Amino acid sequence: MENTKKRSECPLSCSLDIFGDKWSLLIMRDMMFFNKSTFGDFAKSQEGIATNILTARLQNLEEHDLIQKLDHPTSKAKVLYKLTNKAIDLLPIIIEIQLWADKYMEIPSEIKAQIKEAKKNKDEFIMAMTKKLKKQIAS
Repeated sequence: MENTKKRSECPLSCSLDIFGDKWSLLIMRDMMFFNKSTFGDFAKSQEGIATNILTARLQNLEEHDLIQKLDHPTSKAKVLYKLTNKAIDLLPIIIEIQLWADKYMEIPSEIKAQIKEAKKNKDEFIMAMTKKLKKQIAS
């Protein structure tokens, strides 16, 4: 088990200690839905994360086995980040948050297509996305 200092024994609180900051779920979203995998990719996300914060969040996600850091296949200057199975297990939660946001907020068009697909048949969408993500981490 990770060495995270817990605020309480509540499962929700313990989970939020790992990925409940402003940026961690966005990094995983970028990996899951937008195939981002390098520091530069994440730095270009529309939310505008500062590089020092990005570095800290990537390190935290790696320490908690949500992502793994690998050598980049074509550049020694770059690092490649991949999701772990543990992170992929968060996919249904991330989709639920997106569906909730779609119900109560104005959603950008680039995400609308995914939300529309998820609304058609959420279970099938999650199964297909999970299969795709697991295939990516296997390669």
